[in-house]
Amino acid sequence: MKKISLSSILSQLLLLIFVTIWIVPTFGLFISSLRDKDLLAISGWWTSLTTTKVNEIHRMSGMESQFKEGDYFIVSGELFENESGKKIESFGITSKNINEFIVGEIATFKDNTEVTVNEDGQYIWKSTKAFTKKKGKRLFITGLSPPSFTFDNYKEVLFKEGIGQAFLNTTAVALPSTLIPLIICSFFAYALTWMKFFGRDTLLAIIIASLVVPLQMSLIPILTIYNDFGALFGVAAKSYPGVWMAHTGFGLASTTFLLRNFIKSLPNEMMEAAKVDGATHYDIFIRIILPLSVPAFASIFILQFLWCWNDLLVGLVFLDQVPSEIILTAKLKELLGSRGENWEILTTGAFVSMTVPLFIFFALQRYFIRGLVAGSVKG
Repeated sequence: MKKISLSSILSQLLLLIFVTIWIVPTFGLFISSLRDKDLLAISGWWTSLTTTKVNEIHRMSGMESQFKEGDYFIVSGELFENESGKKIESFGITSKNINEFIVGEIATFKDNTEVTVNEDGQYIWKSTKAFTKKKGKRLFITGLSPPSFTFDNYKEVLFKEGIGQAFLNTTAVALPSTLIPLIICSFFAYALTWMKFFGRDTLLAIIIASLVVPLQMSLIPILTIYNDFGALFGVAAKSYPGVWMAHTGFGLASTTFLLRNFIKSLPNEMMEAAKVDGATHYDIFIRIILPLSVPAFASIFILQFLWCWNDLLVGLVFLDQVPSEIILTAKLKELLGSRGENWEILTTGAFVSMTVPLFIFFALQRYFIRGLVAGSVKG
């Protein structure tokens, strides 16, 4: 049997802790996005499968709903809409004592009208005189609400709050911004590895040096250049091509560096044998390099896509904040300011923004680690 060391146990425990720290908030965000907004405002997601005690204010119907029965004028109705499953424990007729009466008891208002409330929310309000007000009196209730899940939050977020359009805008930004640098850098990395030309080492040194240049330093100069070119050719700098080129430029150095490390780890004998058989550099790249580099391409695709999808700064600088161009992160930032108290909107919008990165990662995760470490060992 394989001997289990203390360091192995500690590493497994540390890994389990990191996985738990990542999964628990994600699971909580998903559960919160499905909960009823009233329950979400008063209880945490960990209580979603238990019955929750709620305090609510309801108003009874007014004079238009009254009818006469014997010597009394009566208004009756339901406090709960549809079949909510809520059960009332107690109720009150003033805000000072919301638990003054239990269900079934008769409560008397100052005008001598009486009301009784049942457990299921049915009420009967009666008076010896005709009701004259359009609005009924308020009832303060304390009840038990069963677990409730709904897709109404997603309908509101996607179709009313503009998250659906922002989702499409972000897809239109992230996919080209990932594929363009990946295609360019694959040719560039091959040339830096297997082709001999003047200035190759200098180019490699420039790429490595550019990795340390902060993104924020180049945003305004690049936007100024885009504005000049846009004025020359009649194209707006703040547009999808502009943000594609910006993401491409910012991702060229790291993508080229990672791909070169992987391609360099491939056996030199394979390339020499292909040259002996008459293969050109193009043939070697298409028939040998590309099939063998799938893990590296997949891992770099994940990294670049996640960066573009979760980006806020570049999207704010190179795109206008209009419905046809605003991206998910910018839309969530906007909702945080205008709908900061609506937790159901924020949690649902946040989970919608996570769906595509989660799908991409889990679909390509088997290549991810393999591609990242493939260039670290020769042979």
